Amino acid sequence: MQVSIIIPVLDEAPSIRRFLSNLRERTPGAEIIIVDGGSTDGTDRLAEGFCDHVIRSGARSRARQMNIGADAARGEIFWFLHADAEVPVESLNEIARMMRNPEVCGGFFRIRLPAAPAIYRLTDGFAHYAGLVLRMRCGDHGIFCRRSAFVEAGGFPDVPLMEDVEFFRRLRHRGRVVYSNKRIEVSPRRYETVGPTRLTFAYGSIATLYLFGLSLSTLARIYGRTCCAPHEKAIPPK
Repeated sequence: MQVSIIIPVLDEAPSIRRFLSNLRERTPGAEIIIVDGGSTDGTDRLAEGFCDHVIRSGARSRARQMNIGADAARGEIFWFLHADAEVPVESLNEIARMMRNPEVCGGFFRIRLPAAPAIYRLTDGFAHYAGLVLRMRCGDHGIFCRRSAFVEAGGFPDVPLMEDVEFFRRLRHRGRVVYSNKRIEVSPRRYETVGPTRLTFAYGSIATLYLFGLSLSTLARIYGRTCCAPHEKAIPPK
């Protein structure tokens, strides 16, 4: 199966080449598409030569960036990643194994944060088991799906927050969604900036309020107050 890896980016200059070099090494043969949302630090230029396509979307919207990347992709399988993730070895073989079942329309990986502090283990476990119970999943889990399922689900909705969760819930109506116990290594940079305990409980609170039907615009404002450092503008969770 041809896999197209779609990565929305914004101002990732310090790490984009290291990320792409590692990704290329671990996913040989995959089509790698970078969709830049208007970086001002030269991320798009630095990515050239380290991936198959660099698309400049001109819009700071992760949902739109991922949809634009999907429109340009050639693969049968779309795999959406964050630019601060480290995928597991043999991840393409793992995706192929899960997608051999024609009833499976998509899936995701478990995540792992660094070994310390201990709050990260709560985050790892909460993200997985609460996600299974609540039938929701965020983009840092590396959601992948068949091209046909992506089209039928209508792609990522252009909403102020939780576009990945909204898409995942749509995807579940297209067929079986499975997961791998192989782990995507997730960067702790936002946890280190905001504070591990504060961010873990903020994410859990936002997820709970989402399930109770609070509007996405209100959740976006809460995210801006609780999950961003003082010098930052509110941006979607990473």
